[in-house]
Amino acid sequence: MKRYALISVILCISAINVVFAQKTDKEKTDSEDSYILMDVSYMNDAVFMGRRDSITAPYLLPSIGYYDKSGLFADATVSYLTSSVEQRVDLFYLTGGYLFDSNNWSGGVSGTAYFYNEESYNVQSEVVADITGLISYDFKLLELSVYASSYFNKNSSPDIFLGFMADHTFRAFDDQMLFAPRFSVYAGSQYFYEEYYTTSRLGNRKSSSSGQGSGPGGSMDSGTEVTTVQIAEASEFNVLNMELSFPFQYHLDQFILSFTPTWAFPQTPATLTTDTGTFEEDLENVFYWSVGLSYWFKTNEKN
Repeated sequence: MKRYALISVILCISAINVVFAQKTDKEKTDSEDSYILMDVSYMNDAVFMGRRDSITAPYLLPSIGYYDKSGLFADATVSYLTSSVEQRVDLFYLTGGYLFDSNNWSGGVSGTAYFYNEESYNVQSEVVADITGLISYDFKLLELSVYASSYFNKNSSPDIFLGFMADHTFRAFDDQMLFAPRFSVYAGSQYFYEEYYTTSRLGNRKSSSSGQGSGPGGSMDSGTEVTTVQIAEASEFNVLNMELSFPFQYHLDQFILSFTPTWAFPQTPATLTTDTGTFEEDLENVFYWSVGLSYWFKTNEKN
C-alpha cells in the first residue's frame, strides 16, 4: 500500500502533521487497485514547523479519501477542536493530487485548500492553500525523501519550504507490525508566522473566549491590541525545524492502527517588532503525538 504511505506524508506535511510519516506495507494494496480510505485520528496539539500557539489545540480528525489506480486522489478532512475551553470545527481542508511508485522511486504532488474558523488560533490559521511535491528513493538501508512546498497566506507573500527526510521501516509479524523512525529537517520563510502573530498571538485573539496568549517576553492579555507585527526573518530562508518521529503501525486485515510520537526542535527564533517594542521569541522544544484508526477497501478488482 505504497500510495497510502506517500499520501500520509504529503497530507500531513500539508495539513499540520496529523499522523506524520506513516509507513505502510507495499503489498497490502497493489498499484492497480483503486480504494477508499477512511480514518479517524486524534492529535494532542497543532504544531507546524516547530511552532505552536501558547494555548494547546488538540484535534479530532475524521477524514475520507479516494485513491484511483491511475495515481490520482482526493481527500477531505475535518479538524474538530476538543479543547476544554472551546469545542468547534476549527478547520476543514480538501486535498487532491497525483502519486507514483516505480521501482525504488516514489513520490507525488498535491494541492490543499484550507478553510479555517475565523476564531481559530492555530499557528497556520492565515494559510489558505498550498502546493506540495515529494520524491523518495529507497536505498533499502534508508529511504531518503525531499519535499518542496509553497504555502499561500491571506494577507502576505507566500512561503516557500524545503524539507529532507530519512527513515527506515522495520517489519515484524509477517509485515503486520511496522516501525519507521524518521529524522527530518525543514527550511523556509516565515510569512505565515508573521500573519499568525498579527491576527492572534499578541493579544489580537479572534475570539474573546480564546483566553490569554503568551507573547515573546511575557504574556499579553487578550484585550491588548497590537495593530502591526513584523518578523525580521519573515522573508529570509532559514532552517526552521528539526524533528525525530517514531511512527508505529499495526495492520489487521483492512484496519490500520497508528501511533506517532514526535519531538520537534524549532530553529531560527523570530525577532518581532510591534507597536510596543521589539521582542526576541523564546522557542521551546515540543513533544507531540497522534493516534489513529484507518479502514480501507478496494473499489475495483483486478481481472
